Amino acid sequence: MTSDGNHAPWQRAESPFTAAVMAGRWIRTAAVDDERGRHWRANPDPRRDSARSGRSSSLYAGAAGIVLFFIELATVTGHEAYLDDAAEGARFLASTWEEETDFSLYHGLAGVVFALAEASWATGDERFAAAARAGADRIVRGMRGSGDGAGWTGDPAQSGDGGIILGLLHASGILGVPAYQDVAVEAGAAIAARAVPGHRFGAEGCPGLPIDAVTPGFLSGTAGTAFLLARLYGVTRDRLFLDAAQRGADFVRTVSTVTDDHALVPHHVPQGRELHYLGLCSGSAGVARMFYELHRVTGDPGDLEWVERLARGIVCSGIPYRQTPGFWNVACQCCGTAGLLELFIGLWAATGAQPYLDFAGILADNLIGRATGHDDTGYRWYQAYRRLRPWEVTADTGYMIGAAGIGSALLRAEVAAAVGEPRRLILLPDNPFPAIPLPASALRRSP
Repeated sequence: MTSDGNHAPWQRAESPFTAAVMAGRWIRTAAVDDERGRHWRANPDPRRDSARSGRSSSLYAGAAGIVLFFIELATVTGHEAYLDDAAEGARFLASTWEEETDFSLYHGLAGVVFALAEASWATGDERFAAAARAGADRIVRGMRGSGDGAGWTGDPAQSGDGGIILGLLHASGILGVPAYQDVAVEAGAAIAARAVPGHRFGAEGCPGLPIDAVTPGFLSGTAGTAFLLARLYGVTRDRLFLDAAQRGADFVRTVSTVTDDHALVPHHVPQGRELHYLGLCSGSAGVARMFYELHRVTGDPGDLEWVERLARGIVCSGIPYRQTPGFWNVACQCCGTAGLLELFIGLWAATGAQPYLDFAGILADNLIGRATGHDDTGYRWYQAYRRLRPWEVTADTGYMIGAAGIGSALLRAEVAAAVGEPRRLILLPDNPFPAIPLPASALRRSP
């Protein structure tokens, strides 16, 4: 990879692998060690700001997400030192999980439980599994109500109860506790009872939006809730969940903009119909996950067609070479290029269609070209994380918001290119694509 148009003086990485390693180098400079273990500052550069808010342990922007990245670095490189980084971070999570008051997946205890369980799986350290079980037990005890009122936050989206339920489903499998699934199903049934699952109005569910706004997107909207319900149908085969998931999907279809064989999803309706995010949180990349999960559990080709429509809409938007109102100066997993890279690697792994892998390569090259490493401490990505504050350009270490998640996406691109050496990388509970990047066509070949 040659220097970009800015003629940066440092030597750029030449592959997704080396860029991910350089991201790990920078994150290491942010390490803070104490008697509890290791966590990482949001940005180790004292002259620069960070976009992170909230506790330092979260999956979204704190230690839990960085632990996952270091596990993946250890998997791809074979270097035990990265596993030591992950273990120290998991020790911090195991020491501090009881301080969590938020139970959610991305910002709270469910995400910490997820990271601890994965760390135990990777390291063989039973202490992390024990802490994960204790955390999951606390989530179970914290559920309020029963029947149609069962839940924790009153929010059916993945940012609320939906994410907690996905976390419990994962914990049930990896930790071997069937009761977690039982609780997840009960809480999911309460969400399925809604006329349109995930349908919430602005002032109630998404502060800052008009009071009558509805969000069809993934992390805080209808598509993410429909994803959850499709997942629960796959687990239980109860039509209650499938019917509810399809109601949510129908709502998303109804409000989307469809042109020829492309589709784009509005950020919110009715006011934001022309604002089309492309990323995971509120745009096409996240909504595509919902339709793929529906296809995965039902085999309906119509759902796969919508995945393809959304993917074509992204490609034809002109990104990453041009910015759009819904794809601005942002590189991270949540709303930027890394989240799109995850989508196209996942689509290639699921379908074997080469154009998906080709576009993933374009996205990976763009991320490598955008990296900053002028001070020889590794790679970070400066971005305007908050769309409505384009003047706030920051860099972060975290998973959904910064270098850890970008590095993880680049590792997935690296592993996808090495078809003969498939490796299992970690998928968050809301990712429906294969955990080992390997095209479906390769699996179907005759020996």
